[in-house]
Amino acid sequence: MDWKTFQALLSGVNKYSTAFGRIWLSVVFVFRVLVYVVAAERVWGDDQRDFDCNTKQPGCTNACYDHYFPISHIRLWALQLIFVTCPSLLVVMHVAYREDRERKNRSKNGENCTKLYQDTGKKHGGLWWTYLLSLFFKAFTEVAFLYVLHRIWDSFDLPRLVKCVEISPCPNTVDCYIARPTEKRTFTYFMVGASAVCTLLCVCEICYLIAKRIFRCIQKRKNRQCNSVTYSKASTCQCHAKLEQVSLHAMHKKVECLRSSAPNLTLL
Repeated sequence: MDWKTFQALLSGVNKYSTAFGRIWLSVVFVFRVLVYVVAAERVWGDDQRDFDCNTKQPGCTNACYDHYFPISHIRLWALQLIFVTCPSLLVVMHVAYREDRERKNRSKNGENCTKLYQDTGKKHGGLWWTYLLSLFFKAFTEVAFLYVLHRIWDSFDLPRLVKCVEISPCPNTVDCYIARPTEKRTFTYFMVGASAVCTLLCVCEICYLIAKRIFRCIQKRKNRQCNSVTYSKASTCQCHAKLEQVSLHAMHKKVECLRSSAPNLTLL
């Protein structure tokens, strides 16, 4: 896997992310991808070769290793990193789709035409839903892979000794020893902890986005209510002013009628 290309693709997500998203991306690259590439691959590189069993039965060692390690930790973590980071690419693709629509709109209607989007990278409308769904998918994927890791080996711990019981072609019970179990246990706990931190960051970002959206909707509703109250007050004032003008006009007409009918009368 070309991790440099993988990093270059995901680096574009950083400018479209919130503060929680930027922290998540840093944790993924520094504490997961780099640890995976620099150290973890080397620790599990000799896993099958140094899996020693106390028998010389042909094929028994391979059968025991396949029974206890149906999938290697290192390959499971590689799949986890791919599935966790790929949803972030959907955000980049959605922004690219918006930019393409904006470019086509300018080419069709001119450079001074009305923009389809005020900011193609701003999380509004469909982009907000794409971003939110990607967070839900990432959180679900992290939890699912942690469950699979715990389910396959019954825990996150790696024992020094495993017993292969009634596994063909092994005779009876065979004792097998895992190479460097303490070092592998340390890396396993570290990767599990990093995955848990990423899950927590995804949950925090989901709560932040939803709370911000609710607050914005409440603010819009308040602004609409204030505008409607201001408009009703202004219309009421205009009605009162018109009524006063009509009453004054009617009063002047009455005075003029009285003067024309009795010119010698004076109004006190």
